[in-house]
Formats: sequence, structure tokens, C-alpha cells
Amino acid sequence: MNPPTTRTTRTVITSAVLAALTAALVLTVRYGGFFSDPVGLFWWYAACWALFATALVTLRRVPAGSVVPLLLAGAVAVTVTGLLGPPRTSTDSYRYAWDGRVQSAGISPYDHIPQDPALVRLRDPWLFPEGSTCSGPDLAGIPHTGTAPRCTRINRPAVHTIYPPVAEFYFLAIDALSPSGARHKPLQIGAGLISLGVTGTLLLILRRRGADLRKAAYWAWCPAVPLEAVNNAHIDALGVLLAIAGLGLVASRAQTRRAAGGLLIGAAIATKLMPAVVLPGVLSGVRRIRDAAAVLLPAAAFTALAYLPYVLISHQSVFGYLGGYVEEEGYDDPSAGSRYALLRLVLPDDWAFPVLLAAVAAVSLYVMWRGDPRRPWSGALLVTGWAFVLLTPGYSWYALLLIALAALDGRWEWLGIPLAGAAVYILGPTFGYGAALASIAYGAAAALVAVTAWCRHRGAGTGAKASQRQSARRKTSV
Repeated sequence: MNPPTTRTTRTVITSAVLAALTAALVLTVRYGGFFSDPVGLFWWYAACWALFATALVTLRRVPAGSVVPLLLAGAVAVTVTGLLGPPRTSTDSYRYAWDGRVQSAGISPYDHIPQDPALVRLRDPWLFPEGSTCSGPDLAGIPHTGTAPRCTRINRPAVHTIYPPVAEFYFLAIDALSPSGARHKPLQIGAGLISLGVTGTLLLILRRRGADLRKAAYWAWCPAVPLEAVNNAHIDALGVLLAIAGLGLVASRAQTRRAAGGLLIGAAIATKLMPAVVLPGVLSGVRRIRDAAAVLLPAAAFTALAYLPYVLISHQSVFGYLGGYVEEEGYDDPSAGSRYALLRLVLPDDWAFPVLLAAVAAVSLYVMWRGDPRRPWSGALLVTGWAFVLLTPGYSWYALLLIALAALDGRWEWLGIPLAGAAVYILGPTFGYGAALASIAYGAAAALVAVTAWCRHRGAGTGAKASQRQSARRKTSV
């Protein structure tokens, strides 16, 4: 047994690394270089990730009794750093604020584009500045009368919103609870509380299963959480919370708990569509239609019912700009930008999308047939991870769900994917959002996953052979 001084020293070392990580995150949030110095900004990102990796390594040697207090203290410190400045690398939260304000005025968020003259009375100088302020690179010009230029912080002001109903209800709730003139802060605070809620949910699930609670640090201390979930206030964090809580319930054998898990997963999908990728994991090892229906029917019912109120009050499509967004981002054009970068290295561009679909379908079928129903997050991680590797998306906040799944499954190697996404997103303006940058970043992340999986498999095989030899010696001695 280690002496008390040694155990204290290990805790102190991890605390010191966490303090350094917190300081680096503060400097990163305060660094205003996304448009002026993206390379310099990414070096700060890299420093944060290096300190994060160091903190995870040192946490392994912290005494069990100190893990939870240290983990929670670190989670709070890391999360708070995201509140120390306005959104730095994304303007999505401005659309959230606008959608909330429109709903508070009794108007469907799906019926009008932000620059619609019919909503002029809802505009304020924060979201709709004018004059010399409109020269900023993160501002979009809007039609106006008079000589003074007018603009908005909202991206794509000429298109309808694309956010699903649970997200829209959240935006409404934030607007209703926000004091006048609060601007971006309520959304960041809400995102911070949600992020801490994910940490708490991870700890509850891990404790219930008797797993190592240190795994929760993969989410709690990850730099992507304060930078993307909190500072940029991405709604993805709410989807993560609902999806992880749902998976925790689905892992139960009780049908009522599994049905409740299905409701939560439906809520996650109705927050942002991406959590639908966990559905193959939900069906891990399911052999009976009744067992699958116990989860899928509540999920589908919740998603449909969540849309219903907006369908009834809206005059426009509740899917808004979703189809246009898919086309704009190049998902239907394999030769555009960084999409399908690794597939395009070895395949003709036109083959990339169908091969992606076939590969994800194959992984999903494998998970549903061979997956462990007691660990649905394991199959969800496999499907989500390989979807990222093959799709190579350029938006780093998409990987927030993958980070939480990696924490539940204890597979740290998948954390290279969100770092790759950050590299593509931050360095994209410098390197033209090309496939070469995505190939390097996601290729390195995929190599880390493959090498780690091979080492684990080899280690397991070596351990099994050693166990067999030991058993043979015992029989011989007897």
C-alpha cells in the first residue's frame, strides 16, 4: 500500500495539471484570433488538449477516494472558463437567441427568416447592429433603407431555422428566463449547467455499473466542452445529455426503464437530429421485435409529438432550411470541401457517398447482431466513431456526443476524433477547407483508434495464453 504522502502527492500533481489546463482554456477563450490568427488560436487549442491528456494520465494514479471530488472540482473549473468571453468561433447561438425571442412574441420560429421586415419590431442593436459596426467579419449584411449599412450577427439571415422542436422549446425557455439586455450569457450559462449535468449523468451510470469513475473525466475535462458546448453554447450539449441518460436506462433489463430510455433518446433526436446515430447501439444484441419496439416506439412517438405543436401553429415547413443546409454543406457533393476526405484518397469522388452508407450500414448491422445489450453505448460509439472517420465533418462541435460515448465506454482513443474536427474547423480558413487538411487530421485520429484496438487485442490474446499456461502448470503439479 502506498504511504499517505505518496497518495497526496499524486492528487496534488493532478490538481496542478488541472490548474494549468484551466489557465490555458482561459487564455484560449480570451484569444480573439479565429479570423485574424487561426493558426495561433489552434496552438492554444493544442496546448489545452496536451494538458488534458496529461491530466487523464495523472488521474489514473490518484487514490480512489479523491477521484470524485477532484473530478467534479475540475469539471466546474473547466466549464466556467467557457463563460469568460462571447462566442469566439461560432455564431450559431445568435440564431438560438433570435428563435427564442420570436417565440416569446407568439410567432412560430419556422415562419419567418431573420431579415424579414415583418419582424423589424423584434430587432435590437445587439443582434442587428448598424453603421460602422457592420464591418466585422462575423456579421452578415441585410437589406435596408437609408444610407447607414445594417447587418446581423445571425448567420444565414436569409433562410429559415433548421432546429428541431425540443431545441426550439429550449430557446424559448432561455429567452423567457433571461433578463433584458443579457445578450449571449443566458445561453452560455444554460449550456454550462447542461455540460455539468452530463458529467453527473456519466458518474451515475458508471457508479451503477461498478465501472471506473475516472472515465467521466473524458467529458468533464475535455477542452471541447468549455469551448464548444459552453462558450459557443451549441445546442448539441442538450442532445448529448438526453442521449446519454437514455442509453443508461436502455441498458436496464426492465421494460419500463427501457421505454423511458427510448423517450429520452427521442427527445435527443428532437433536439438535434444527429443523436439518431445511437439507435444501432440501442438495438445491440436485440433478438425479439418486442424488445426493439419497447425502445423504438417511445422514441418515434416522442419525436413526432414534439413536432406536432409547431406543425399546428406554423404556416411554413417545420423542417425549415434543413434540405438547403445539407446541399450547402456539400453532403450531396463528394468533391466539395473536406467531406469524405479519407474515402476520396482511395476512391473516385462519386463513390464516396454510397461507400459511406454501405460501411455505416455494415457497422450498424454488426453492432445490432453482436453488440452487448448491457452496454448500448459501446455499439453507439462504434457506429458514431466510424461515421466521423468516413464523413470527416468540418464542424468540431458535432463530436460532443462522441466524447460522452467514449467516456461511458472508457475508450480514450476515440478522443482523437474531436481534436481532428477542431483542427479542420479552426485551420480551415488558412488551408482553404480542403480535403488534404481533413485527410491528415482524421487519418491520424483513425490510426490512433486502429493501433490502440490492435494493441488491446494483442494484449488480451497474450493474457489468455498466459492464463492457459498457468492453468496447465497447476494441472501438471497436481
